[in-house]
Amino acid sequence: MDIQQVIHQTVTENPVVLYMKGTPTFPQCGFSANAAAILKACGTQFTAVNVLEDADIRQGIKEYASWPTIPQLYIKGEFVGGSDIMKELFQSGELQKLLDAAKG
Repeated sequence: MDIQQVIHQTVTENPVVLYMKGTPTFPQCGFSANAAAILKACGTQFTAVNVLEDADIRQGIKEYASWPTIPQLYIKGEFVGGSDIMKELFQSGELQKLLDAAKG
């Protein structure tokens, strides 16, 4: 399986996936820390993928969504955005709606 297939499988088999630098417990950048904190504030269970553990995934995820930065949030296989977009969606209440729909 090539890296794009691995990423596709991860985002489609898990309802909420956050590609981040580090882990939710020990984030390795401020943006990843913010993204994980937002998901925790929503009370959402999510799958975290530490891109620092695999250079192929770190590069591959940027190509997968045509999005140059990490973190990246996927809900039900759909790319949502990075830290700034997550923050905006959280503040408007839209992120909670997307996450609630993913639970169903």
